[in-house]
Amino acid sequence: MRITVAVPCYNEALTIAKVVQDFKRELPESKIVVLDNCSSDGSGELARAAGAEVFPVREQGKGNVVRTLFRNFNSDVYVLVDGDDTYPAEAVHELMKPIVCHEADMTVGDRLSNGTYTNENKRLFHNFGNVLVCRLVNLCFNNNLNDIMSGYRAFSPRFVRSVPILSSGFEVETEMTINCLDRRLPIIEIPVEYRDRPAGSFSKLNTIKDGVRVLKTIVRILRDYRPLMFFGFLSLVAFLLGIASGVPVVYEFLLTGWVSHVPLAILATGLMVVSGLLLTCALILNTLVTHERQRNETMILHDRRN
Repeated sequence: MRITVAVPCYNEALTIAKVVQDFKRELPESKIVVLDNCSSDGSGELARAAGAEVFPVREQGKGNVVRTLFRNFNSDVYVLVDGDDTYPAEAVHELMKPIVCHEADMTVGDRLSNGTYTNENKRLFHNFGNVLVCRLVNLCFNNNLNDIMSGYRAFSPRFVRSVPILSSGFEVETEMTINCLDRRLPIIEIPVEYRDRPAGSFSKLNTIKDGVRVLKTIVRILRDYRPLMFFGFLSLVAFLLGIASGVPVVYEFLLTGWVSHVPLAILATGLMVVSGLLLTCALILNTLVTHERQRNETMILHDRRN
């Protein structure tokens, strides 16, 4: 069985050698690849000295790193782990087991359900952002996942072949999870112990900037994969605003036979037209997405038979 352990790395000189050594100890038969994303602190050389293959990724961003992994490496099991030594290497066996047994196409190292991430990570907005994103995704996709943004995952070859990666940054974990849910590929969460970065190591995550990008990714994926929900909601909002604007106009007309609030009447009419157009878009796009899901399911079945 071919196992590839991929370690995204950007200026992780303090921890990268330990991460490589820990996974070499746990999975001596695996290929450990450090995807060096333009590090300037010698992380690549340290990883190579520790026994890893170093693959340079010139385009900055974790999404670009994951895309490079999926495009350039063939494996029976893919493991993705951050290079900051916050995830335990010894948990990799439990993480891989559902993939090896064909019980899941993606497993996620769940940091949140056991409380270790909240206890270890003192960045308040990071904790709040994780909970917010998780609740939004569960609400939109009718699921009960605990950790959407974990950087510790394992994938099956079917997942790698069927899920496109369009993101460029830290929102890639959210994108992979939502794509997996939309394609109805099985996901299993494995609770893992999280530890904070060692002293002197700093997160590359920008709370505000990357948080906004994650929310934009959720909106984009809802627009593309749940158009009936997305455009239907906008249609309903326009319809309710149209009703609110039109009721005084209609009431006045019924009483006097005359409309004095012409701008309000025009606004109400425009909102009703917009509502109808949005609903039409929702129905058309939902039909297209349904056909795309059917095509994707056919591709997955064909892949399984082969």
